[in-house]
Amino acid sequence: MNALVPLPVLLPLCATGLSLAFGTRLAHFQRFISVAVLTAVLCLSVALMIVADREGPLSVHLGDFAPPLGVTLVADRLSGLMLTVSSAITLTVLVYSLGQGMADRDKETPVAVFHPAYLILVAGVSCTFLAGDLVNLYVGFEIMLVASFVLLTLGGTGPRIRAGSTYVIISLFSSMLFLTAIAMAYAAAGTANFAQLAIRLPELPLGVQTLLQAMLLTVFAIKAAVFPLAAWLPDSYPTAPAPVTAVFAGLLTKVGIYCMLRTETLLFPGNRLGDLLMAAALASMAVGILGAVAQTDLKRLISFTLISHIGYMVFGIGLATRDAYGGAIFYVAHHITVQTTLFLVAGLIERRGGTNELTRLGGLARAAPVLAVLFFVPAMNLAGIPPLSGFIGKLGLMRAGVAEGSVWAWILVVGSTVTSLLTLYVMAKVWNLAFWRTEPPGQTAYGTVLESADETDDDDVDPGPDRIFGTGDEPVGGTPLPAGQAVAASLHGRAVITTTRPPAAMTAATAGAVALGLAFTVLAGPLTAFTDRAADELVERSPYVEEVLGR
Repeated sequence: MNALVPLPVLLPLCATGLSLAFGTRLAHFQRFISVAVLTAVLCLSVALMIVADREGPLSVHLGDFAPPLGVTLVADRLSGLMLTVSSAITLTVLVYSLGQGMADRDKETPVAVFHPAYLILVAGVSCTFLAGDLVNLYVGFEIMLVASFVLLTLGGTGPRIRAGSTYVIISLFSSMLFLTAIAMAYAAAGTANFAQLAIRLPELPLGVQTLLQAMLLTVFAIKAAVFPLAAWLPDSYPTAPAPVTAVFAGLLTKVGIYCMLRTETLLFPGNRLGDLLMAAALASMAVGILGAVAQTDLKRLISFTLISHIGYMVFGIGLATRDAYGGAIFYVAHHITVQTTLFLVAGLIERRGGTNELTRLGGLARAAPVLAVLFFVPAMNLAGIPPLSGFIGKLGLMRAGVAEGSVWAWILVVGSTVTSLLTLYVMAKVWNLAFWRTEPPGQTAYGTVLESADETDDDDVDPGPDRIFGTGDEPVGGTPLPAGQAVAASLHGRAVITTTRPPAAMTAATAGAVALGLAFTVLAGPLTAFTDRAADELVERSPYVEEVLGR
């Protein structure tokens, strides 16, 4: 089974070459390749998770070079779970994007951009979860960075270029800091391999250990958007297309959390910086949820809730107990699914209502009851309403905090409770404004918005063959739009193009994501037991080290 470990990385990379080779000439085959490869990666991830749970960690040394010379990939319970959840989410988002027709717009570019970039992103995420050394972890980060910039700026609009530039600048800074930390670790310990560092780092002076730990935590906190290193996120993610925003917010921030879990347990046991982590967790909860309360743009609001709920995961890492690690792992898996779902729903709301501005929305519960259900379930899950998985994850973290009993732990328990209540308030505000109240004046689009003025620059409008302009300021009135026919309409004085029905694939993919979130509730018992075993494996460290070094 060890031979399967590299495949979640290799398959998307090989598929990227095929996707580039076929390009737009065989667009249907290109889409088939993407869906087939991601389905295969999901199956492989499930297999690796099951085998790692039954038999222990799996490892492979590429080229048969032993550490510290070779590249080591390792699959244990934690990485297997993260691979499985991330593979399910990336496949769901891909189906959603195909329904939205994002890939179809690649015909305006020299090569089909979306599918290759998306597959490279999946390869980078898989590489990060399987990395057995700091250098390979850095490579995974850089693969994700290259693909992320392409996806964030897809379409080439001014706001997306600006947001992508901010994202790249922040990411390059964290990459330079990461390279510095890797060089220092290699200079001090003579290796970058996780298993060897786990043995050699305790022999170094305490000051050197603390400096390396602080540098790595800073790098991963930037990736995870932990306050005060999260200011870039609300301005970067909301400008991207809905599927890109969904996979970034739901998955890429959790890569940083995964790295914090891995390094804090394997390389720096002892919780030397636990109080600092819990302070950052409390600040993330407070700043994130207060920022969400102040927002009226749906995507920015959900982005701020993302920052606040990252605090729950950092809370578990800061406690550094078995129960806390188990609760944090469960909450990471839960939050990947729920946060992705909310952004997918936000995309559907924008297409149905023409905007993400809550003050301009209304009446969607009556006009689109299916969309209302698709929003309500993950919203309550995020707020932690019993018996949903959000409640189970938060309860596990709070119980771990009460059991730990320190002052910081009790402060975080209270902070977690207040944040959960404010999250419920924020979700209720979205429900009242977008769904429950009557339709506001000027809401004249009765269909699915295909193009919105929010996504274009007035200075750079280039009507392509898939855009219809000319009657943007003429209201449609109360006449429903013809089914399946693109028609220019007016929404609050802005030009939009609508159809009466959303693409079935978008609705089905979103419903699938909702169902996956509910599966965490139905399977909460087995999943909690699995995350507890994963936490035990992290704390023990010896199974990982022995598998890699053959001891």
